[in-house]
Amino acid sequence: MEEKNRAGIAYMQKGNYEEAIKCFHDAIEENPNDPVGYINFGTVLAAAGEEEKALNFFKKAIELDSNAAAAYYGMGSVFYKRQQFAQAKDMFEQAIQKGLNDGDVFFMLGMSLMHLEAPRLALPYLQRAAELNESDVEAVFQLGLCLAQLEFVDEAMRYFQKTIQLNERHADAYYNLGVIYAYKDDVKTALKMFTTALQIQPDHLLAGYGKKMMEKALQR
Repeated sequence: MEEKNRAGIAYMQKGNYEEAIKCFHDAIEENPNDPVGYINFGTVLAAAGEEEKALNFFKKAIELDSNAAAAYYGMGSVFYKRQQFAQAKDMFEQAIQKGLNDGDVFFMLGMSLMHLEAPRLALPYLQRAAELNESDVEAVFQLGLCLAQLEFVDEAMRYFQKTIQLNERHADAYYNLGVIYAYKDDVKTALKMFTTALQIQPDHLLAGYGKKMMEKALQR
């Protein structure tokens, strides 16, 4: 049983979904009352784009064990992918309540709340995600965006700078720093930030607009 699950996970990580499905199918046949096989099967189906079937396997896992935190996380991920953010939020909350405590679940819950336009509620989850995954560029960047939306400008700035330390080619982090410097009336630094964003991503429309605005401001 464990061997089958381990082999299936190895296949899944290589992107070989067919072999992974076979392994998880065998694991379920060997032990139909173990939720782990169903969770793994659901995860590979979701990765292969079979979302409806994936949900059924996650539900089956929860029927077998109402505390199967990974099954709630799996369902949340499917809902998130479908942009059903309210359902995603509920599932990620359940996963945390059932004991899932890794950066990804806090990040996904925070992101669901951001999509539901609730940055104040998202903030503690994104902070926790960035704490648990200090080198996760996306977690650090999204925390910066959340802080910026809540007008915690200096804190936001710190996280955008940290994003750039982790990935010096993060155009959106430079763009957002440009916005903050513009807000602080530091036109020259803002221009530098927008220019850098455009060097990295020449089709960054917002950075292009910001650059023009700063150039105009400097001509006055």
